[in-house]
Amino acid sequence: MCLYYMHMADDISGLRIDKTKKQEKRVNKKRPVFIVLIIIVFICGVLIYRYGFTFFPVKVQVVTVSKVYPSQSYAVLNASGYIVPQRKASVASKITGKIIALNVTEGMRVKKGDIIARLENDDILAQRRQAQANLELARANLASAEAEFIDAKNDFEREKALYEKEFTTKASFDSKEARFKKAEAALRSAKANVSAYQAILENIEVNLEYTFIKAPFNGMILTKNADIGDIVTPLGAAANAKAAVVTMADMDSLEVEADISESNLTKIWVNQPCEITLDAIPDKRFSGMVSLIVPTADRSKATIMVRVKFIEKDVRILPEMSAKVIFLSKPLSTNEKDAKTFIDKRAIIEKKGNKIVYVVNGERVREQKVIIKNHIAGMAEVIEGVGAGEKVVINPPKKLKDNTKIKILEK
Repeated sequence: MCLYYMHMADDISGLRIDKTKKQEKRVNKKRPVFIVLIIIVFICGVLIYRYGFTFFPVKVQVVTVSKVYPSQSYAVLNASGYIVPQRKASVASKITGKIIALNVTEGMRVKKGDIIARLENDDILAQRRQAQANLELARANLASAEAEFIDAKNDFEREKALYEKEFTTKASFDSKEARFKKAEAALRSAKANVSAYQAILENIEVNLEYTFIKAPFNGMILTKNADIGDIVTPLGAAANAKAAVVTMADMDSLEVEADISESNLTKIWVNQPCEITLDAIPDKRFSGMVSLIVPTADRSKATIMVRVKFIEKDVRILPEMSAKVIFLSKPLSTNEKDAKTFIDKRAIIEKKGNKIVYVVNGERVREQKVIIKNHIAGMAEVIEGVGAGEKVVINPPKKLKDNTKIKILEK
């Protein structure tokens, strides 16, 4: 019986599954998978290190490369104002009349004496013709009076000589003398008539000249206030009448009028060098100089007006433009007038003996070599490599590489 059970146990043990062999087979199957994974991880690490391909973008702070004017270091005061022409005129007529010709438009440059407009003058032309005819008649009468005077004078002198020798009578002498005096009076009257008609003609010529509205100085037409067919009067008081035909300004007399606080008056002096910037021309700075400190203050604003003239002219400068004035402590040299490109020194790193910055290019950065010249107050002047307006990374992390994907942190 015991032998029977022992035999049965041996048979049953022979039917058991060998789990050790099965696990060995599983391990052998997983080993190639692990090797492949290790290779993939290694390759990804190499790519990440070499090319900056990261699954998560690197967080960085950026600044903008800017242009800086050296004059900023010499500024003692800033002020705002407007461009105002010192010679400006509302050109009007001195007589009442209808415009029959207008020779200018807005923006046109004119010279002194140029005819801007012409008024209807047919009646004045007729008056001039009449005055000219009257003057010619008066001159003819003067010529006749002169001839009569000469004849009467000669006749009187002959008669006088005869009378002194008692070769003629007293009555004949008196007659010749009366004729002479009468001719002399007629001559004076004829001369007076000529002078009177000359004055009348000159007055008509002046009135005729008034029908030609001329430019009082060299300048530019700013506005046109009337047109052909409009009635103009000296004061514009009549209904439907215009006063000024055009408004013009001398563009060479443009100056900036700026208000400064009374407390800053000690920082300003006549002929002080300045720089002028215009909102309309942001890429240009104009040299200027204080031309006048108006000797009165504005009580309501506690300010004093300062006039700054332009040293250099530009056709783009127009009246009423807004302007900003930088009052300087010293004149600028030629090299100090031009803007220079500056970059934050925190953006520059040393790499293989070169100065490197990381320029933002969309969602990634580009490694860029730069050439630096001067260092001023945490800024470095860039000679080559980046331009104004480009964004660069400051305090770049060590893991930042060329073409790394980035996320810009808000300040």
